[in-house]
Amino acid sequence: MSVVVGVSGGIAAYKAVGVVRGLVLRGHEVHVVPTEAALRFVGAPTWEATSRNPVHTSVFDDVAEVRHVALGQRADLIVVAPATAHTLAKIAHGLSDDLLGTTILASTAPLVVAPAMHTEMWRNPATVANVDLLRSRGVTVVGPDDGPLTGGDVGPGRLSEPDDIVAAALARVTGPAGLDASPAAVPGARHEEVRVGDLDGLRVVVSAGGTREPLDPVRFVGNRSSGKQGAALALAAADRGARVTVVGAALDGAVRQGLVARGDVELVDVGTALELEAALAEHAPQADVVVMAAAVADYRPVSVADGKIRKDDSGDELTVRLVRTPDVLAGLVARRPVGQVVVGFAAETARDRDDLLELGRAKQRRKGADLLVLNRVGWTTGFGADDTAVVVIDADGDVVSEHAGSKSAVAGVVWDAVASHRSARDGRTSSPPRPQGVSTGAGA
Repeated sequence: MSVVVGVSGGIAAYKAVGVVRGLVLRGHEVHVVPTEAALRFVGAPTWEATSRNPVHTSVFDDVAEVRHVALGQRADLIVVAPATAHTLAKIAHGLSDDLLGTTILASTAPLVVAPAMHTEMWRNPATVANVDLLRSRGVTVVGPDDGPLTGGDVGPGRLSEPDDIVAAALARVTGPAGLDASPAAVPGARHEEVRVGDLDGLRVVVSAGGTREPLDPVRFVGNRSSGKQGAALALAAADRGARVTVVGAALDGAVRQGLVARGDVELVDVGTALELEAALAEHAPQADVVVMAAAVADYRPVSVADGKIRKDDSGDELTVRLVRTPDVLAGLVARRPVGQVVVGFAAETARDRDDLLELGRAKQRRKGADLLVLNRVGWTTGFGADDTAVVVIDADGDVVSEHAGSKSAVAGVVWDAVASHRSARDGRTSSPPRPQGVSTGAGA
């Protein structure tokens, strides 16, 4: 497959080397088209050595070959990484004052852009409008991720990891099971006729974050979930064509802002397990897929103090009575409409993979979800981290997928499993399985 990788002028240009390398190692012919500004960050020799092809930047190079349109005409896929705010604006409005612009305009290939910029630029109404316009035209937008930025800033705007960009880009021309869906595989098909987005048109509800159960107006019982995995799942679903609602519980500030900045994801803020349950009861019945990625507090205080509980009033010891919260995941499974897919999460402090599978299969028997995503958590892993490792099991407890990497990459693996599950059950008319031994135990 012929892939054009456009590189615009941002500090994240160095990470695009990994994108080029990833595509080359997968056997694709890669042509890099950097902007003049990009060459100030990474020079042409690096791009040529990595891509194994000569690099040009000017529309006046190889005029006899009509290079300024030939690259785009031959391309099966175009990836722009990083895509700065300036480059996104130019693409959105059809500006073609350099080789990258003419290549994009001259192509009917699927286009994937991976934005990278400071948070304020990403949230600027002009950038938001440009990205919305690109999405409306079928452009796939990968990221940006939340994390450290140049100059010590932190927030949404960080370029996604190269492996995630490569995976998302190749998903534009391959089906969820890895079947070739490029124009060459469809006789007589044109690029724009190739359907992409295996969740296209589906209604998806994702819960994210961790619930907090108040003790008083100041303190709460909760957990360390940041909502990063749930947000990654929501954004990946939107990129694959779904209409997404996120029920977010105490989301990390940067994570929440990243969802708000997207504009194509509905966000419902909740605090407690009861509020989460109520929000899901409202939104889940209309969904084709529900993913319970939120970490729900297993217990809540029996009573909540009206004022701050003070040490001077409580003495050296304080006793707090707790009661179980509703089992939100099991409740969703028990009440789901026919045909709805329910995915649960199980965060466990397991000793090893075998222990994780044993705990996960026991939970799957109690919950009855179609798929259960298992991950090990600890003091320094899982909650709040950028990377994770998961094992996905089905209703029978069989392993259907396994991956370790960024939470964005894991989100893609989960949606691949959902798409495969939906595809495998096509034609079935039986009702979905009900959970065995469901109780109002601890939520997922």
